[in-house]
Amino acid sequence: MSGERAGTLRSPPVGTGPEGPDPREPVTLLFRDLRTSPDGLAEREAGRRLTVHGPNTLARRGGRRWPGELVQQFTHPLAVLLALAAVLALVSGAPALAVAIAAVIVLNALLAFVQERQAEQAVEALADFLPEHATVVRGGVRREVPATALVPGDILVVEEGDRVSADARLLSGGVEVDLSALTGESVPVFRSAETTDVAGPLLDARDLVFSGSACTGGQALAVVTATGMHTELGRIAALSQRTRREESPLEHQVKRVARLIAVIAVGVGLAFLPMGLAAGLSLTAAVTFAVGLLVANVPEGLLPTITLALASGVRDLARRGAVVKRLSAVETLGSTTVVCTDKTGTLTENRMRVTTVWTPAGEAPADGTAPGDAQLRELAAAAAACTTADPATAHGDPTELALLDLAHRFGVPCRVGDRDGNRLAVFRFDPRLKLMTTADRGRGGTVIHTKGAPEEVLAHAATLHDRGAERALTAADRTAVVHEIGRLAARGLRVLAVAVRPLRPGVPAPRRREDAEHDLCLLGLVAMADPPRPEVADAISRAHRAGITVHVVTGDNGLTAAAVAEQVGIGHRGMRIVTGTELDSLSDDHLDALLARGEEVIFARTSPESKLRIADALRAEGNTVAMTGDGVNDAPALRRADIGIAMGRSGTEVARESATMVLTDDDFATIVAAVEEGRRTYDNIRKFIVYIFAHAVPEVVPFLVFALAGGAVPLPLTVMQILAVDLGTDTLPALALGRERAEPGLMDRPPRPRTEKVIRPAMLARAWGFLGLISAALVMGGYFLTLTAGGWHPGDPTGPGAPLHELYRQATTVAWLGIVACQIGTAFAARTDRASLRSIGVFSNRQLLGGIVFSLAFAATIVYVPALHGLFGTAALGPAQLAVLLPFPLVVWGADELRRAVVRRRAGAAAVPAAVRPSAPAPAGEETGHHPLPVLLARHGWSAHRLIHALGVGEHAAADIVAHAQRIAAGHGRPPQDGTRHPG
Repeated sequence: MSGERAGTLRSPPVGTGPEGPDPREPVTLLFRDLRTSPDGLAEREAGRRLTVHGPNTLARRGGRRWPGELVQQFTHPLAVLLALAAVLALVSGAPALAVAIAAVIVLNALLAFVQERQAEQAVEALADFLPEHATVVRGGVRREVPATALVPGDILVVEEGDRVSADARLLSGGVEVDLSALTGESVPVFRSAETTDVAGPLLDARDLVFSGSACTGGQALAVVTATGMHTELGRIAALSQRTRREESPLEHQVKRVARLIAVIAVGVGLAFLPMGLAAGLSLTAAVTFAVGLLVANVPEGLLPTITLALASGVRDLARRGAVVKRLSAVETLGSTTVVCTDKTGTLTENRMRVTTVWTPAGEAPADGTAPGDAQLRELAAAAAACTTADPATAHGDPTELALLDLAHRFGVPCRVGDRDGNRLAVFRFDPRLKLMTTADRGRGGTVIHTKGAPEEVLAHAATLHDRGAERALTAADRTAVVHEIGRLAARGLRVLAVAVRPLRPGVPAPRRREDAEHDLCLLGLVAMADPPRPEVADAISRAHRAGITVHVVTGDNGLTAAAVAEQVGIGHRGMRIVTGTELDSLSDDHLDALLARGEEVIFARTSPESKLRIADALRAEGNTVAMTGDGVNDAPALRRADIGIAMGRSGTEVARESATMVLTDDDFATIVAAVEEGRRTYDNIRKFIVYIFAHAVPEVVPFLVFALAGGAVPLPLTVMQILAVDLGTDTLPALALGRERAEPGLMDRPPRPRTEKVIRPAMLARAWGFLGLISAALVMGGYFLTLTAGGWHPGDPTGPGAPLHELYRQATTVAWLGIVACQIGTAFAARTDRASLRSIGVFSNRQLLGGIVFSLAFAATIVYVPALHGLFGTAALGPAQLAVLLPFPLVVWGADELRRAVVRRRAGAAAVPAAVRPSAPAPAGEETGHHPLPVLLARHGWSAHRLIHALGVGEHAAADIVAHAQRIAAGHGRPPQDGTRHPG
């Protein structure tokens, strides 16, 4: 005995190679290589193998090391720049401000870190993929063990409703398994110990079952061949973990912004040194003012504002049903140009549903309302009788669940308990025969019910049930049935035939299949499909309006996927089906050429490697790719795509871990909503960048005036006043702009290029060359007006002790408050890029109104609290001085409103297609109304949102224009446009 134990302990690990034996070798050899038997392993041997092979789990990707992740938040370029600003503030003699800036750095780092941790934990909290327990035979005794304790050589019991816990070779029996998690195939397949495949892909072997698949019918015994990361599930999981996450466009662009800001800030600070010395300042004073300029040009609020804008986007998406794991993913969604979507469960409802039935009386909808309902109810009753599924628990073949639903819709009673109680024999679905048959008790005796592939049922049928009577099945009848089968299949429907054969009273139920499946009476055909989600068609239309291409990448049948794609509107510019085999034969150049044609492609029967290749090809062309998926086979591509989108309800754990975003509702429409949210967030980031950059000009110009005047003009601002703007009155309105509602026409414009910078020249021109210059002119005007009204002349002393010192402090206070007032006008102007403020509502952003109230309260505190006058160099102002500042916000906002109106008018004129410029007079009445040009645009497919965006009309006016255009088109015999497709 001791020798046997020693020999067992010294034996090599199970298997003939690094990943175990070939599961397709003869069973006798497999038992030898696995050192097991039909009675299973002994408990002690199972325990030893568990030590050697490890638990039957998927190795999770290395968890986030939170100290390192937290440190990364402090090494961000903008965080480093803020740290430099804090050091310079400390050097310039403002320790309180240095502490404030340091607090901003710490707060922002903690906020970003906590937000990403919460998002990741929300995903990890979703249900685990593998089952908790498995049934095995050990030492000849059947028992239940933890699924993690399975080892190679275990004898596994697989029954209907179970989820397979490991890769295994069937030893006896047969089962139907749902392999959609591994292959994407929505229809269950049959696996039997009687069939053997020694060649071809492992997943196609008809005597193997795999970890992660679900048993939808039957019962079998199997020997475990692989566990954990050695399973097919583990192989794909490992492939997904080897792909590397790349930097998002926003992460890259923010670093570029940080470098730009650093160059500007340092450049302005250094440029002031010689200017200050030339103006007669001492070296110390010149250095102090140079440091003040540098600090003034560092936007302390930019980094926390970006983080909070992205965090608010994450929260908004979570409310819409999308859990985002990275803050920057919100922005990436906004730049999406291509969505590669799965079919099953994403475009469809992930459930089979009978849509059409056929009897010799003709085709009818499957709603129980067609003529000849008695014959159709008989067809539905027979189909429901030939099932083993249970709709109460949703266990079983989706096809059988669809047949039971059909019986319910036709009002046919089919209680599962009565069905199973009347069951005398069952011959489960055989993939070779493509038939399933049951023998059941009927009113007049035993009845044979058969369903299966139409051609097979037809081959076993001898009669036809026609209008309540049974007659011989003629050659013409067979031709008509075959024609109907082809017509239904061409619509992408799965077709089953249903037949019966009543046995004579007293005849026992047949014991053999061949005794049951002959001389059948054909009742009719049942056609079913996995129906598209009702909201997907509108979401696809919105995606197309937004310039997004939608490809279908599925493991399902190409014709079925194409039929679903056509129903939801995919392929509006042409559609092509490419199978996995065809894709494998395409070179990279040919694949690039295929994707560049502009058509939307159905990639069918794809492998995990194929999905990776598709994602790589699209990204190589400069696309921002969003890839959806729910199965383990989707995980590698989910990690490679710019945005990996996993299904939260039907998705696997591996897919959820690999994805950037998880849909809690598995709804394609949520993806389009997420794209819109991403665009809105990115637009808002640009809005508050314009807002923050705009007031840099009125902060810098006073220093330049002071230096260029050689000291004849006293310095209009102090360093403390500038920092009071940056950290006091600036931050809350900027944060509020990050919550701005979407601008009209947001989803009617094409995606921005992947290489487009977050800061565009047009933004700088607007911030510095327009809003900033106007603000600077107003600020300096108010400053000089205050000085001259008090009797100041250039060169007059204004320092401490001078007669004009109090006047000078009032003038600097007017200049500082002038910047605050111009900020208010800039905030309202920055709320839209091109549309009028009226189109989004003047008072619709309550956060902005609250931020402005806080800014005014903060400013009033600095101006009217005497204890702060010495710190900030301010003085209390009178009503006349305040009255000078009142028009500032209106002037800044009004000037930009006029600029945007001019831009819209020019864009509207430039966008009018040649086809809408009639060379001849229009028919009478066609051009009537107050908006002839908008009516023309609406008639040619411009949506209401696009009219608002391009022409600045209100929402109600735009809707009226579109309705009016449709009435005109209908009145002249032309079909009205739907507003979803437009030129360009």
